[in-house]
Amino acid sequence: MWKEENNSLQASFEFKDFVHAFAFMTQVAFTAEKMNHHPEWKNVWNKVDIRLSTHDAGDIVTEKDRKLADAIDRIFKEMKA
Repeated sequence: MWKEENNSLQASFEFKDFVHAFAFMTQVAFTAEKMNHHPEWKNVWNKVDIRLSTHDAGDIVTEKDRKLADAIDRIFKEMKA
């Protein structure tokens, strides 16, 4: 699902509607805050596009990004179950 492109990890997630997309973003926000690593993202109705890179490392993909991407995938799978 994630692809590495332009020094970032990128993925798109689709949901039933805006409420489900927003609930996903809320859960990701809490997780990202705990990890002290925050995504760049965009939401339009039922779709959430996420871009991860580590600004402190010069806007490149680091292990920090991969760990957050894994956590985001777990949240997405839980919501789809």
